[in-house]
Amino acid sequence: MRAARRMVLPVLLVLLGGCTNLTRLSEIGGPPGMSPTADPTRAPGWRPLTMPMPRPRTARPAPDALWRPGSRAFFRDQRAAGVGDLVTVVVNINSTADLKNNTTATRASTQSVGMPNVLGLETQLPHMFAGLNPASALYTTSASGNTGTAELKRSEGVSLQLAGVVTQVLPNGNLVISGSQEVRVGGELRRLSVSGVARPEDIDSNNTISLDRMAEARLSYGGRGQLTDVQTPPWGQQILNFLMPF
Repeated sequence: MRAARRMVLPVLLVLLGGCTNLTRLSEIGGPPGMSPTADPTRAPGWRPLTMPMPRPRTARPAPDALWRPGSRAFFRDQRAAGVGDLVTVVVNINSTADLKNNTTATRASTQSVGMPNVLGLETQLPHMFAGLNPASALYTTSASGNTGTAELKRSEGVSLQLAGVVTQVLPNGNLVISGSQEVRVGGELRRLSVSGVARPEDIDSNNTISLDRMAEARLSYGGRGQLTDVQTPPWGQQILNFLMPF
């Protein structure tokens, strides 16, 4: 009995240590738990963003002007401009690539060298040149061919909208935007996150900005749940796939 107990404990430790996601182990028998709403700047991996900045420029005062530079509303600009403001990020990705390359190379070479006279040695050393025709002492030929074909087809499509919050205002006025969203349907949890840097001028009058106008954009769409567990190979199989050389 003691020997059996000693064997069971290491096996349990290996099984628990091999689990890549202990959260899923605690959610067995129920739906995945959703993350609480929190300040994105307090996330463990968040850090302030630094980018190359131009020299600061002082705006000329215009005391008699009724229109503010960069404003799209007469009285007040409704677009996001400061830390804590919300902005809607519009993601519309339709990417298609079709590449095809054909390569054909052929090479043939023939060399013939004769030495009828070699400083008279052909007459002085008859045993060395016995059976040798000096007129065709060396003859070589070679041929090579190479044919290659490569084809790549890719098609991706993503269309969605996500509200983000301004977490930083850089010295040149650009806005650092970060947003996340979680949707739980049945036993599957889907998480969407987006972040990037945008110019205030690229934000439309309805307070939306397209993802292709954001620099250093990062878009992530994934999740966890029962379907994800079935589609993901076990951790032992992943280790073998990584270590096996064949």
